[in-house]
Amino acid sequence: MNEFLLRPGGPADAAVVLRLLDDATAWLVARGRTGQWGTEAASTDPRRIAQAEAWATGGGLWLAQVAGRPVGALVVGTATEYVPAATEPELYVNLLVTDRAYAGLGVGGQLLAHAAQLARERRVGLLRVDCYAGDDGALVRWYERQGFTATDRFTVDRPGRPPWPGQVLIRRLP
Repeated sequence: MNEFLLRPGGPADAAVVLRLLDDATAWLVARGRTGQWGTEAASTDPRRIAQAEAWATGGGLWLAQVAGRPVGALVVGTATEYVPAATEPELYVNLLVTDRAYAGLGVGGQLLAHAAQLARERRVGLLRVDCYAGDDGALVRWYERQGFTATDRFTVDRPGRPPWPGQVLIRRLP
């Protein structure tokens, strides 16, 4: 897929991020894959709403659009508190979500390529991301196909819910 516009996001785009998350969650739920993001829409969760608003105003949000429709979101910045700290300067992928109607067309890969370019522009040689490592590990394998290498595994304890298994992945940049 080569025909999409990539643009920086802003405060008005929190609703776009929530829609993409809602659609992805519904897609996962329909496939019985509820461990990653649960079963509830992000747009009804005050914590996720605040997170989307922070991403939209934080300067690290990028949106992929096809014919004016947002089909993917990327947020880059600093690592989340629940992952092991990096030992060198890095750019961290805080969010990558794509519209499932465009699955298989390379939207996610092109957003990650943009993240790598942003890291290079900042003269940072390490791009990191974390993802859900449960179920059959398909998401970890997808990131590996994008040039990332799995490093640290971790678990996020969630009161009243099962622990969330995570995987940190890195990509070295020339």
